[in-house]
Amino acid sequence: MKNSIKIERARYDMTQSDLADKIGVSRQSINAIEKGKYVPSALLAIKIAKLFKLPVEDLFFLEEGE
Repeated sequence: MKNSIKIERARYDMTQSDLADKIGVSRQSINAIEKGKYVPSALLAIKIAKLFKLPVEDLFFLEEGE
């Protein structure tokens, strides 16, 4: 699963630590999600999308063949 979290963080001038603090996870979790090493739970995905004022499907998307 791909995501555009890094782009949205830049748009909001937010570090990985800033985002992690706002949604209650570790910076390492944000790093792993951004790199595609960890797929967030539905709840976590919704929290991130809500923070960036985007629909979940605009922030997280499947790669072809997934």
